[in-house]
Formats: sequence, C-alpha cells, structure tokens
Amino acid sequence: MRLDTLETLMAASLVLLLGRLILARVRILRTYSIPEPVVGGLLVALLVFASGRAFNIDVRFDTTLQAPLMLTFFATIGLNADLAGLKAGGRSLVVFLGAVVGLLVMQDALGIGLAWALGQERILGLLGASVTLSGGHGTGAAWAAVFSERHGLASATEIAIACATFGLILGGLIGGPVARFLIMRHGLTSTPQSNIASATAFEQPKAVRPISADVFIETVALIAICLAVGSTLASWLANTAFELPAFVCVLFVGVVLRNGLALRGWYQVFEREVSLLGNVSLGLFLAIALMSLRLGDLASLALPLLAILAVQALAMAGYAIYITFRIMGSNYDAAVLAAGHCGFGLGATPTAIANMQAITAQFGPSHLAFLVVPMVGAFFIDIVNAVVIKLFLLLPIYG
Repeated sequence: MRLDTLETLMAASLVLLLGRLILARVRILRTYSIPEPVVGGLLVALLVFASGRAFNIDVRFDTTLQAPLMLTFFATIGLNADLAGLKAGGRSLVVFLGAVVGLLVMQDALGIGLAWALGQERILGLLGASVTLSGGHGTGAAWAAVFSERHGLASATEIAIACATFGLILGGLIGGPVARFLIMRHGLTSTPQSNIASATAFEQPKAVRPISADVFIETVALIAICLAVGSTLASWLANTAFELPAFVCVLFVGVVLRNGLALRGWYQVFEREVSLLGNVSLGLFLAIALMSLRLGDLASLALPLLAILAVQALAMAGYAIYITFRIMGSNYDAAVLAAGHCGFGLGATPTAIANMQAITAQFGPSHLAFLVVPMVGAFFIDIVNAVVIKLFLLLPIYG
C-alpha cells in the first residue's frame, strides 16, 4: 500500500491529532513531556511495522513534502532571528556552543572506544557517534559515502540511516524526562528574571494570535525567497571547501533577509505569522518523519552497534544533566536547554524545539532556550561537527 503526497499529508495531520488525543488521556506521557508528533508518529510506525509482520501489508508513505517542510521550518527560524535580541543572549550562546562541542568530542571518543572494546572496526564506532546522532540523516548519509569509499566500511549508508533513525527516536523520548528530572530535583520555576526577552512565538505554539490574509501571503513570499535563494546558495557551495547543508543556507538567508529589511526600514517581519507557519511545518515534518520510520531496519542492526547506540543515548542524558545543565547556570532555563540538547544531540533541531515546547507548555516559558537552541542547533552544529569528525579521522587508528 503506497500513499501519495496528499494522502501522506492527511495521515500526518491525523498523526498530530492522534498524538494530542493520546497525551490528553495518558497522564504519564504528559508528565514526562513527550511531544505530540513523537507520540502519534511512533504509534503509527509501530502499527505499520506490526501490520507488515502479521498480515504482510507493506505501507509506504510519500516523503516528498518532508524536505520542503524541514526547510520551511528553518526559514522561519531565520526570519525570527532578530540580531539585536541575539546580542542579549550572546554569552549564553557561546557557552552553549562550547557544551555542544564537548558533546561531539565525547560521542566520537565513546563510539570509537566502544567499537574497539566490542571487537568492531573503529570507523563503525565513529559512524554510530556524532556523524549520525548530532549530524542526523543528511550528515550521516554524506559521511557514509566517505567511510565506504576510503575506509571500506560495508553497508555504510544503510548503517548511517539506521543510526540516525535510532537517534531521532531517542532524542524525542529522553529530552522531556531529563528536563523534568532537573526541574523537580532542584525545585526550578520559570521566572521573569531568568528570561532575557519577550516570549518567542515558537515557545508558545498553541497561543491564539490574530492573522490577516495579506500578512500571511507576505510571510509565505518571504519563506519562498528563503527556500529558493538558500537552495541555490547550497548548490553553488556543493563540492567546495565551504559546502553547507541546504537548511543552513536557508536559515542564513532568513537571518539576512529579516535583519536587512529592518535595517533599511523597508519591511518589518510579522513574527506571529512566521511562527504560525513554522510551527505547522515543524509538526508536519516530525509527523511524516516518525510515522515513516522503518522500524524493521532498526531491528536488523547488529548487536554491537545497538550496544554502542544504547550507551550513546545514556551518555547524552548524563551529559545533559551533569554538563549542559550546570555550565548553563543550573536554573530553569538550563533545564530547558538540556531538553533541547538531547533533541539535537541525538536527533535533529526540530526534535529539540518539540522537546522544549513540551516542557515549557507544562512548566512555563524559557525565552533564553528558544533564543539559543535554534541558532546553535541549526547553524553552528554542522560546521563544528564537520571539524570534529575530520580531526578524529586524522587519528592513526583506522584499519
């Protein structure tokens, strides 16, 4: 059974509604702040997997919209990035970036060490580390080709996709519990003094906001410009020393467009409309990504690789609790940042935003987290991750 684009879009919408319904009725999921797309998407993925095993029904979703939805989300992140506001969180952004770099190094060292301990190729451990976990599907697939061609790792692409999928699931599952543990253990609360700016619209996705057709069309036009120019820029940079993923280029164009128009006094971006489209694209992207998971592929992972990934997930939770939380101030903002770090440290930036939205919906706003995480998780992490990976590849330990 193969669903076309519109049928997949309909299914994704129903997945979000299903997740909302389940959260409303299952208290434990609300308690640990599991995001709606994760709840609904994983349930559908499990049902698809079970139907395939029990009745030999192979359900396939059309993921054509997945990439445009992801790019739209990053375009809205860029269009909401006020550089004046970023200055207010400049020190926190730098400190959080330091925490991110520390995690990348830990993931790669841990992956290589575990592979060696389990008698596996060291390069396999690197693939089950920051390449696919902090890097995600795109980075994993790109580096898999290098590992296959230069290091002779068999089935590198399949392993990379499976590892990234595993990380996407765990990133959406552990972020909420980690933040809740920190909040309850330390008695943390959201206070106006801990927030550095007014609430961002991504922080309150369920808030009712006035909107008009004219402004909506203007916002769609801005997003379309970001997607078109950003994709073109990414194609120009491809196969050069400055190559960047398309979503980074799209986000960069959004930042330049929003702040350039404001600086010239030509146009003021309406953040409410931008966030509305951003939250819609975020929810649908995660729903499609999660309900399309091929859980059978995860079941086929070799036991050593599963062990490496399981340890990486535990290490991520420990790092968020004992490193990220502490160096970011050991306060409520730091707890929400820890949830976000779990999201993109194992999965992707959209997962990080969903984690933080689930936490702030239950415990209160954290403006600093929604200022810092999108920029670090979307813009800086791919650059520093590439540097860290290349440094580890220089080690004389690969056979």
